[in-house]
Amino acid sequence: MRRLLLWLALLLGCAWGGTAQADTCSVSMTNIDFGTVSPISGSDYVAQATGTLSCDFFSLNLGQLLTPNAQACISLGLGSNSTSALPRNLGNGSNRMEYNVYVDSSYATAKIWGGAGVAGAPSFFTIFLSAGLLAPAGTYSTTFTVYAKIPAGTALAAVPTVANANTVYTSSFAGQGTYTYTTYGLINLFGCTVNSGSFGFTVNATAVNDCTITASPMAFANASILTGSLRSTSTLSVRCVNNNAYQIALNGGSVAASVANRQMKNTLTTDQLSYRLSATLDGPLWGDGTAGTSMVTGTGTGASVPLTIYGRVPAQAAPRPGDYKDTVTATVYF
Repeated sequence: MRRLLLWLALLLGCAWGGTAQADTCSVSMTNIDFGTVSPISGSDYVAQATGTLSCDFFSLNLGQLLTPNAQACISLGLGSNSTSALPRNLGNGSNRMEYNVYVDSSYATAKIWGGAGVAGAPSFFTIFLSAGLLAPAGTYSTTFTVYAKIPAGTALAAVPTVANANTVYTSSFAGQGTYTYTTYGLINLFGCTVNSGSFGFTVNATAVNDCTITASPMAFANASILTGSLRSTSTLSVRCVNNNAYQIALNGGSVAASVANRQMKNTLTTDQLSYRLSATLDGPLWGDGTAGTSMVTGTGTGASVPLTIYGRVPAQAAPRPGDYKDTVTATVYF
């Protein structure tokens, strides 16, 4: 009888005292890939990755009351190219792109994934894994979702491309994902403090060359005779990714389709009159680089740049009175 009581006492001690029933646990995670990012889009970019907690449980031999369980606490360092978690940075050479990694989809500052040792980012994942009652020995796993965001704003707009080509920005977390874990039966007496390990992954985003262009109408003053030049201006605004070279062409218009001899047409008759467009006052014709015309060139800054279009109706035989119009298309090449 004494031997039986002793055996029962040992069994209950194992069941309720949290004796380790797992050989090892490990954490892995897929890479975070934002894909292509236009720094001037004005939009946030988000991405997700999947983390996995896996545990190898021994054969139990502890009776029907026991269930193999594990608890893991998973933290994250700063990653390469970052000196702070507020924000983290992707890098290409000395260039940087701000982003961060979060424990949920709120993307709130308080939910930036870090840990107790990461200033300003105390949040970490607490993951529980249960193999289930009377589970056989083997490997069991559970997953968790990691959220990441590149926020729109002035910092993103300042991100450059390199050599006028799409540019990959990266951060490595090799060995900077860390975790502690505890394996137990029915009750966990130690939290996730017993064992530890590390894992890694990378974060990538590709900054692409991009430009936007807008223009305002040009209106000449009313005139009854054209013995002298009529002048007017309009504004064209171009916004290109920082360090992105561009060229802007103006086509020959919808009436004459000629960059060297643009024409406006009477909206009611077939009468036409000549006019000129240039990037400087009375300068060379602004066209597409053909027929002696030139294009306007520049390098993007990430901000919108206003450009003046100078228009001139030279002295010529006055056509019949009426409204004269032409539609010119501006195209930015980058």
